[in-house]
Amino acid sequence: MSEKILIVEDDEKLARMIELELGHEDYETEKAFDGAAGLEKAEGADFDLILLDVMLPGISGIEVLRRLRKSKATPVILLTARDETVDKVLGLDSGADDYVTKPFVIEELLARIRAAIRKRAGGTGGGAVDSHALTAGVGEGTVRLDADAHTTTCGGEEVELTHKEFELLHCLLENKGRVMSRDALLNHVWGYDFIGETNVVDVYIRFLRSKIDERFDIKLITTVRGVGYKIV
Repeated sequence: MSEKILIVEDDEKLARMIELELGHEDYETEKAFDGAAGLEKAEGADFDLILLDVMLPGISGIEVLRRLRKSKATPVILLTARDETVDKVLGLDSGADDYVTKPFVIEELLARIRAAIRKRAGGTGGGAVDSHALTAGVGEGTVRLDADAHTTTCGGEEVELTHKEFELLHCLLENKGRVMSRDALLNHVWGYDFIGETNVVDVYIRFLRSKIDERFDIKLITTVRGVGYKIV
């Protein structure tokens, strides 16, 4: 069965071009040209992947993504004309799996689509989490990650994490006591085919520390200078 991809892009000519290229690769496609219509289609059907423009009329692509992540984990690749790191981080932090900056070469987009779909299916990239709970710390400083419920708590208090923050913490907890290099974390959480800023791991470590270490006044994540990070 062919994978089904939703294209949410207000530039109708670009959307049509992407639709034709995906058709040549035997993907099934649907299109939406504004945020509201895109969100309705994304929530109302099961897609293997969504291509989502950031600058959409009505509801922005980032807001569409945030709302979608409340109910679905469908892989999302953002299409953006912006090339600022802060915009990329905002998109990833909101739950995007990858991004492509316009103008793009269609071969690159196709490669990223294949990588995202493989990752969802449990292939290369290993982003899926296992079904068990993991803990670190003692007493009121105990951090508990429940993969089944997709929840994280510290001292019994819930910690709200984005999809990527959750996967990064899961990887560190699974390898508790071991130093994980930046490359290893990047490959595990974002996938071997990820093409983006290499400092994205450091950015997300800062996010986790602000939500856990600093908030609960504990030292969960340790930096091993020149090597990577670990949870002890």
